[in-house]
Amino acid sequence: MTHEIRMKVRDYECDLQGIVNNANYQHYTEHARHEMLLDMGVSFADLHRQGIDVVVARITLSYKKPLRSDDEFIVRTRGKKEGIRYVFYQDILRLPDEQLACRAKVDIAAVVNGVLATQCPILDNLLVD
Repeated sequence: MTHEIRMKVRDYECDLQGIVNNANYQHYTEHARHEMLLDMGVSFADLHRQGIDVVVARITLSYKKPLRSDDEFIVRTRGKKEGIRYVFYQDILRLPDEQLACRAKVDIAAVVNGVLATQCPILDNLLVD
């Protein structure tokens, strides 16, 4: 499943060069992952209350074209299980031309009751190819 969310750059997210500061792309991808799971009926807060913490183990961001203040963009997200990790592939695309601004690969680990888990049935069921 591929999920999309539309967003807009806010002025305070830009640096002196007038482009989105690199760290904000990670915020965009995190928000998109949370929204994807919410749209699938699962919230991070509910997972935490059940003793399941979904944490970023590694993130790779490749910057392609800068976003600027007031640019609208979409974040396309798809996730799948690879080994014991859950991997999210995300593209941030500027609108209206869908020019690739940033590409992310995010490795997620599940920690269940304080222990790194090799399986998380809730995520396994959601992230089926």
